[in-house]
Amino acid sequence: MSIKKNKARSPEISSLRIIGGRWRSRKIVFAEAPGLRPSGERIRETLFNWLAPRINGAHCLDLYAGSGILGLEALSRGAESCTALDNNPATIRHLQANCDLLNAELSIINVNCINFLSNHKDDIRFDIVFIDPPFVEDLHTKSCLLLEQNGWLKDRALIYCELPSNDRSFVSPPNWQLQKDKRAGGVRYMLYTRFESMV
Repeated sequence: MSIKKNKARSPEISSLRIIGGRWRSRKIVFAEAPGLRPSGERIRETLFNWLAPRINGAHCLDLYAGSGILGLEALSRGAESCTALDNNPATIRHLQANCDLLNAELSIINVNCINFLSNHKDDIRFDIVFIDPPFVEDLHTKSCLLLEQNGWLKDRALIYCELPSNDRSFVSPPNWQLQKDKRAGGVRYMLYTRFESMV
């Protein structure tokens, strides 16, 4: 009698389409992973319409990058640079492969985002930040607090947050002003402007 050995299943591979800019309609692939939930096309279209006046030449930070679609979309539309953070090895591999395919200047760092934000280098500040962590973890408020406390943001930086539509726990720093607030399905997505002082 033969005994079948259980093989570890490889993660399923999915694809997304970049919807604007120089890589418009190009597809990227990513490995499915727990908590990975890429922003849909409708939400991305709205988001980048919001960002259109500021995206050209911007320095961006993509926290919990996952598929990397937000960072790649930003670069496609004229951002000067984007740093993408994630700590899933399979996710990082696919993200690097997509960058190689597109010849994208995306800086990928394999790191825990909270650890990264807790240790700031004074010479780095960002114009636009994307915050879209796994919904099962309570990371939104903590990530925003560390961004503000540790000086990661320029004055009038834009911060995009995507969270469950039924979330009641999220609190933004007091000097962040809510500019946009929409819902689609089970997702709430918001855009803030950060001010050095609200006085």
